[in-house]
Amino acid sequence: MADQPFWKRKTLAQMTTDEWESLCDGCAKCCLQKLEDEDSGEVFYTRVVCQYLSDSCRCTVYQERQQKVPNCVWLKPEDVDQFFWLPSTCAYRLVAEGEDLPEWHPLRAHDSQRIHAVDASVLHLDPVRDNEVPEEDWEDYIIDNV
Repeated sequence: MADQPFWKRKTLAQMTTDEWESLCDGCAKCCLQKLEDEDSGEVFYTRVVCQYLSDSCRCTVYQERQQKVPNCVWLKPEDVDQFFWLPSTCAYRLVAEGEDLPEWHPLRAHDSQRIHAVDASVLHLDPVRDNEVPEEDWEDYIIDNV
């Protein structure tokens, strides 16, 4: 058991802060603006990204993200039952569901850029920033697959 990587032998709640943070693969899919159907509760992803997302798929205001973007999602282990909206490739969701990380994940590939090479990040979506598109137009940017 000890020879297994931490994400296979620990629950999300058991992980250290560093382990938790290292699960983020840098896809930035959680930084895509989402729209929810008020009737069905269905969540639709758009290719509209947060204005603070860098061209390398990292938050430029990570430590102050809650202050700068009050509706920014802050993933926490105690909210694991609400991770259903996360993309199916998200490491937090995968670990919560007892699955392994994809081969391109930085913890497995030992390469933080591999995710972009396999088009698993938002870079291949031709993202637009949320401060460049009025919110009432976000429906025009809905995408089918994340």
